[in-house]
Amino acid sequence: MLLIDTEACIGCGLCEDNCPFEAIHVVDGKAVVNDSCTLCGTCVDHCEVAALAIERDEGEAIDLAAWSGIWVFAEYRGGKVAQVTNELLGVGTELAAQRGVKLAAVLLCGQSGDVPQQLIAAGADIVYIVEDPALADFSDDAYGNALEDLARKYKPEVILAGATAIARSFIPRVATSLITGLTADCTNLAIGDDGHLHQTRPAFGGNIMATIICPKHRPQMATVRPMVMKANTPDPARQGEIIVETIAPVRLQSRARVVRTVFTEGEQLNLSEADVVVAGGRGLDTREGFKLVEELAALLDGAVGASRAAVDSGWVGYPHQVGQTGKTVASKLYVACGISGAIQHVIGMKSSEIIVAINRDPKATIFDVADYGVVGDLFEILPRVIEKIKERRS
Repeated sequence: MLLIDTEACIGCGLCEDNCPFEAIHVVDGKAVVNDSCTLCGTCVDHCEVAALAIERDEGEAIDLAAWSGIWVFAEYRGGKVAQVTNELLGVGTELAAQRGVKLAAVLLCGQSGDVPQQLIAAGADIVYIVEDPALADFSDDAYGNALEDLARKYKPEVILAGATAIARSFIPRVATSLITGLTADCTNLAIGDDGHLHQTRPAFGGNIMATIICPKHRPQMATVRPMVMKANTPDPARQGEIIVETIAPVRLQSRARVVRTVFTEGEQLNLSEADVVVAGGRGLDTREGFKLVEELAALLDGAVGASRAAVDSGWVGYPHQVGQTGKTVASKLYVACGISGAIQHVIGMKSSEIIVAINRDPKATIFDVADYGVVGDLFEILPRVIEKIKERRS
């Protein structure tokens, strides 16, 4: 509840002026709150005399039946929808069918263009759009407040987002504001017999898989690793509902200002979307040895991947890291060179269609997930493979 210290309140009216829900007014020189209050905290932030405070009863039971629907946060950056959004719409379609509800996408942007129809084609039944210049560039404050306000209004039972830099930055803020749980970096989602969302993710360094539920709070929230869910085949003929929403300007104010956007090496690599990935690990011994991986990847028109050991050794940059603490790939061909096969790495590449492993140790665990295994010295094998490819292309 919103607590008002009537002795400290000076009736300045800042709370009334800044409340996006017209839930607080100054009456006879003191602030008074009504039933429209959503506990968003805007009035508390603007009170200069600390006369307002929020007291949250986290043990209070909520009406679970009042929350219905599956939502996907549609990440839109660089002029296109992130691939993980399409993957979430794929799994969201299955979850919505199990619950007998509609699947919605939430689009926060400066200009939407034809993106809503793209989301409908990818599986969304409803697209909620908040289109505002303040949302043209990402900020935790604006995006978090907008998604929170929409969730309070429509009460979805599930909110999903990709485990990307953007979602990882603001989704925890939304979960905290809504007083609910959040499971990060999920690799599997399903509706259990109990009707709750069963959220599976690696735990204890990837050595076990934990399934987590949120039985007493709503919405149930999860971020999902890219490239672990299967996207729907787009259907341009699909029909859906587009709902345009407006968020109070004060809720879209940000304490940070975007000066400029710089594309990093990781954004240019598109490692997660590559059809061919050639990855190197500790078995390459040195930075010079790792160049064999880079040469083979170039010949195959593929991307360069790496184990954490190779990245920690400084042979290649972090944007190339594949695994639990790096990128997840689902390439058509994955070539693992000198990689032992630790579970933390396997989590990031096991969804690839064809996995080829090259390792001198016949007992290396990478062979457990490989479709084709080559036991031998990669410093003899890789140069011969590179030479044969060059011969065939000459």
